Amino acid sequence: MSGLQAITDWDDAYSNSAYIPGGDAYPARWAEQAAAFRAELSAAGRAELDLPYGEGERDRYDLFHPDAAARGTVLFIHGGYWMAFDKGRWSHLAAGALARGWAVAMPSYTLCPESRIAGITRQVARAVEVIAQTQPGPLRLTGHSAGGHLVSRLACADAPMAVEVQGRVEHVVSISGLHDLRPLLNTRMNATLKLDEAEAAAESPALLRPRPGTRITCWAGAAERPEFIRQTELLANIWRGLGAATELRLAGGRHHFDVIDDLADPKSDLSAALLGP
Repeated sequence: MSGLQAITDWDDAYSNSAYIPGGDAYPARWAEQAAAFRAELSAAGRAELDLPYGEGERDRYDLFHPDAAARGTVLFIHGGYWMAFDKGRWSHLAAGALARGWAVAMPSYTLCPESRIAGITRQVARAVEVIAQTQPGPLRLTGHSAGGHLVSRLACADAPMAVEVQGRVEHVVSISGLHDLRPLLNTRMNATLKLDEAEAAAESPALLRPRPGTRITCWAGAAERPEFIRQTELLANIWRGLGAATELRLAGGRHHFDVIDDLADPKSDLSAALLGP
């Protein structure tokens, strides 16, 4: 039993940048790559930017089109611990799905503490509903970190999303998702998130039932912090026991910041997992 060890520093457990060489440089790199991608697709007439899905300042999404009729629409929900970033840093990640014939929508959402996580869940559900009204065909949902939580939350049986839209969601891919929010009560970031026990439980996909017929891939980098691997394994394990079709994938050599890079590559295993049958 000497190998057992409790987590005592929860802030460290959920810290990513400090454990990634050059971690602080990633946000600027993402922004530069995304801006160049938007400029390229705008020049080609394949980008619609800042489309509204509600009345709020951040109720906006970008929509990118493939070069032929779309097979369906992928929605990517960004991360940042529900406290940071917006749709504008991730545009380049649409490249893989576009090359495989899918349209890609990327919404922003109101950040904590202006919103609570339960409010963000409702907001992202509304974004999916509005996008579904204008985009025909099947939907695939994916998100990273906090975004992984949000797409998993929308696959729950009690998700605040119209039944007809739920029925169009063929597959969910949670990338480095946070599926049990209760450990975050122990972190300093909760001063901003303002989670309490009730909300943490109500918004944790691992504590909820999946919608019948759910297909979900729980994906993480094999070089991520142990807590993110645990959170990824957790949902795949629990939801399989509740009837969902689940798959667990750990990408070799990938950490929390570069695990999403493979979305830009149409031939990557991640793109195949998201967009395959």
